[in-house]
Amino acid sequence: MIHLKAVFIDRDGTLGGGDEVTFPKDFELFSFSRLAMQQLKKSGYRLIAFTNQPDISRGLVKYEEFEQELLSFGFDDVCICPHRPEEHCKCRKPGIYLIEKMAEQYHLEVSKCYVIGDRWSDMLAGIRAGLQPILVKTGAGKDALEIDAGKWDTQKAVYLAENLLDAADWIVSNH
Repeated sequence: MIHLKAVFIDRDGTLGGGDEVTFPKDFELFSFSRLAMQQLKKSGYRLIAFTNQPDISRGLVKYEEFEQELLSFGFDDVCICPHRPEEHCKCRKPGIYLIEKMAEQYHLEVSKCYVIGDRWSDMLAGIRAGLQPILVKTGAGKDALEIDAGKWDTQKAVYLAENLLDAADWIVSNH
């Protein structure tokens, strides 16, 4: 089945955990995350995890641990940048390489796709790639609106959600 639309969902602070990285063995989903993901899937969206995990390149955790964890949550695919910021790779958010790769692989119509996250880098990646960005107020979401507001155009967020379930409800209700 070809999916022309997808939702790219950030991990830490959006799906669960807090505003800091939590390794897979200690990561806990928010109580509403599975329901939110189910709603989006039932509405025909491909779900793609979208996360920066620099501790992989630091040798503190393995890529496969994050990949297995995210797939076990019900994601259709994963976009994981394993690099530290100083490595200046093309896959680290707010870069759009991973979004472009998924768009090509799954024949996505990016204007019908969303990115849901709690950081300015999630929003800026979505804006740059032509996705519809939704900021959640969980995790670092309040910082993205206040402290980091100068790093992205906050007016380009299509919705400011209380959490992932609110974001999913909004997408399903409005599109």
